[in-house]
Amino acid sequence: MIVFINPRSGGRNGPLLKERLQKLISEEQVLDLEDVKPHVFVRYGLACIEKWANDGDFCAKEIRQNIRIVVAGGDGTVGWVLGCLGELNQNGREPVPPVAIIPLGTGNDLSRSFGWGGSYPFTWKSGIKKTLHRASVGPVSNLDSWHVVVQMPGGEVADPPHSLKAAEECSLDKTLEIEGDLPDKVNFYEGVFYNYFSIGMDAKVAYGFHHFRNEKPHLAQGPLANKIIYSGYSCSQGWFLTTCTSDPSLRGLKNILKMHVKKVNSTEWEQIPVPKSVRAVVALNLHNYGSGRNPWGNLKPKYLEKRGFVEARSDDGLLEIFGLKEGWHASFVMTELISAKHIAQAASIRMEIRGGEWKEAFMQMDGEPWKQPICNDYSTFVEINRVPFQSVLVNG
Repeated sequence: MIVFINPRSGGRNGPLLKERLQKLISEEQVLDLEDVKPHVFVRYGLACIEKWANDGDFCAKEIRQNIRIVVAGGDGTVGWVLGCLGELNQNGREPVPPVAIIPLGTGNDLSRSFGWGGSYPFTWKSGIKKTLHRASVGPVSNLDSWHVVVQMPGGEVADPPHSLKAAEECSLDKTLEIEGDLPDKVNFYEGVFYNYFSIGMDAKVAYGFHHFRNEKPHLAQGPLANKIIYSGYSCSQGWFLTTCTSDPSLRGLKNILKMHVKKVNSTEWEQIPVPKSVRAVVALNLHNYGSGRNPWGNLKPKYLEKRGFVEARSDDGLLEIFGLKEGWHASFVMTELISAKHIAQAASIRMEIRGGEWKEAFMQMDGEPWKQPICNDYSTFVEINRVPFQSVLVNG
């Protein structure tokens, strides 16, 4: 067992949990993410075990075959570790260790989806042994992951999140032609998400909260405090007062966004109209979004057949695309009184963003937001495709 812990998650309990874990197993098996990054462990720690195993060390071979990883942190931390473990698939270094979760974040939707709960209990000191036992013997499930490419005209994304990295070049699907001229210089970013990608007002709120937490960490000391601050940002960003606080050309994503998708069992791109009233578009992989809500809903077979949808799963190679309107609509969706605005199910997505009156758009992947500069002269493209291999998670 190897445990990665993000001591900044979980309010004041993060450092205490780290100390408790080190006493229960060993200091060498509990890695502080501020000191040891997961890609360093994959490239050097696991590589050492593999070398000893290849040299005939039976113990090292057993460890490499049976090793499991626990991530103590939020969804962003879990995604970071899963992304680094993806290198093993790319380099043919199998098996990939399955990952269990100790939920220390705010939303913890990945944790909820695989049975590890929405938050770590106040009685965690007595529960930690049980958690480690479940992590070591629990059955495993597969999870789709999704590769995102952002192609933008010149410029740079300021302060991109962990999940988004600058890239030398990433080509978009050539079967869908780009209309209009391309600039002389384009920059690329790429990343991977496991739960959701979104563009619009929800990402703007997340961006405001993210920067507030970084600037004033003493005020964001746990899931409850985080949710109160998050709610405050939702009210202050015009989410509820759209028609009063902004120009009509700035209200809906339809004004800046064009979307194409590849549907179930299809290789052809199809343009999907963006509803006029929608202010946030979300591409969702799991059943959980926004701290355990299911905005897609449990749809009846007749409705699925009528819309050409299939039942949503986290390993079906499809994303569920839905829209959120103004804040009142989003509030009813989050309380699960109604389902979100169903737009499409897709195996691939291409979004084209052109500025108009807008100077920037807000995007996020698995709760890690960023401000995306856009312009009126040239389009910014976001393309999402499924990663050809799946991640492995332990069921709690």
